[in-house]
Amino acid sequence: MTEAISKQGPAGRDLSRRNMLLGAVLAGASAFAFVRQPAVANPVVPEKQFNKWVPEQFGPWKTVSQSGVVLPPPDTLRDRLYDNLVTRVFVAPDRPPVMLLLAYNNAQDGVLQVHRPEFCYPVGGFVLSDTRDITLAASGRAVPANIFTATAPNRIEQVAYFTRLGAAFPRKWSEQRAAVIRANLAGDIPDGMMMRVSALGIDQREAQPLLTDFSRQFIESTNPKMQRLLLG
Repeated sequence: MTEAISKQGPAGRDLSRRNMLLGAVLAGASAFAFVRQPAVANPVVPEKQFNKWVPEQFGPWKTVSQSGVVLPPPDTLRDRLYDNLVTRVFVAPDRPPVMLLLAYNNAQDGVLQVHRPEFCYPVGGFVLSDTRDITLAASGRAVPANIFTATAPNRIEQVAYFTRLGAAFPRKWSEQRAAVIRANLAGDIPDGMMMRVSALGIDQREAQPLLTDFSRQFIESTNPKMQRLLLG
């Protein structure tokens, strides 16, 4: 009996050493993962400061209202999705009014991400056309964007928008998620910006040049800090 116990002793000590070594490896991996976890790359922009960066007038356009714009659904996540949410209605001589929505969040972490308009409008009872790819030109940049028609019983709205996540301008939800994942793998939690412009009472052929030109003038008229949020 004594001999059997003595033979088992070294094996038990080897097992104990293996367990200790495994524990050390796991602890090191956890510490490495903690050090490498993504960091928020951009600070929160105070609401009053963000609002001041939105021009009340530029070119022939001037603000007449802050209402009438279709908003993201008032769910429990909205306050967490957006640090800043601004709406404006602009008018100019001999042109249809243009509605503007700006939504910004300093941290897009893969769980909370900017709602795309294709999600917001159906919640409000709209039926959407197919989304088409367009390009917005502003400040020497070619910005990938989308346009679609939203139809409700008493309202037909032409909608153009773009989203920026970090350095990416995703046109689709899948591209948006991929942009967040790439940034997270690089060690960053990117910020997210959406600019949406829309007009009523016109068809999409007429709306596209109106909305793209409005967007160009708006972006180029904002101060450098707002331009950085819009264009990265």
